[in-house]
Amino acid sequence: MAYQIITDSTTDLTPELTAQMNVSVLPLTVHIDGKEFEDHPYGDELPAKKFYDMIRAGAMPTTSQVTPERFAEVFRKVLDEGKDVLYLGFSSGLSGTVNAARIAAQDLAEEYPGRKIRTVDTLAASMGEGLLVYLACKKRDEGMDIDELAGWVERERLHLSHWFTVDDLNHLKRGGRVSGAAAFFGTMLNIKPVLHVDDEGHLIPMEKVRGRRASLDALVAHMKKTAIDPENQVIFISHSDCLDDAQYVGDQIKAQLGVKEVHIGYIGPVIGSHTGVGTVALFFVAKNRD
Repeated sequence: MAYQIITDSTTDLTPELTAQMNVSVLPLTVHIDGKEFEDHPYGDELPAKKFYDMIRAGAMPTTSQVTPERFAEVFRKVLDEGKDVLYLGFSSGLSGTVNAARIAAQDLAEEYPGRKIRTVDTLAASMGEGLLVYLACKKRDEGMDIDELAGWVERERLHLSHWFTVDDLNHLKRGGRVSGAAAFFGTMLNIKPVLHVDDEGHLIPMEKVRGRRASLDALVAHMKKTAIDPENQVIFISHSDCLDDAQYVGDQIKAQLGVKEVHIGYIGPVIGSHTGVGTVALFFVAKNRD
């Protein structure tokens, strides 16, 4: 039986990739300046550029996940079209969204006996989650059935490596990621943290370097250590309104690792609510995540 791959807006997939992949994207919600916006991949309600300008002006957004009721509504529509459902969800180490999907799937199992509703925790975020979904869509197009593909994602997810750097320690301080003292002295000394997503799907600080260019070079260095066959990979890079820095990383991995295909896109408002302006993230398939 045919099946539909569904994911959520934390994949930060570009509109072009979303259309190309034939994937359904559920929007999470952003609350900012007393208003509520759905985080659509096409930026219909809250374009990324506008969102980051609001943060620069002092706005402090919050986010909310998709509810079990909303998941049930979306899953039911696909099931009623005669297709099964494969949901590939935002890391459980960062959100309860995938658990809400599981609740919906359990509730619908009685309503649709004999049908398949598979939910998989990607343990991934931003365009790292997006890259895993992209690769899954390729496997679907090659003929994998729903059970084979769910198993493939569960096996391969810990090979999806995420490396981030942030430019604004004060935003991490406001979000409780670093202490006020660390943000103050780090800013004075031009210290930039380098972070990754670990095997449990949590965002973990890994090292500190001095200077923005050094932090971008650190992303490339980590890819050089662990990437599998980089010259034949599709690489994703996301950024929070710092395109030049993202392009610098893309140019470096092409020059140093022979990478041929790079997709660069905005970090959307949901992930950007937690990272702030000036984040660059590099995603690739690796021997292991760290």
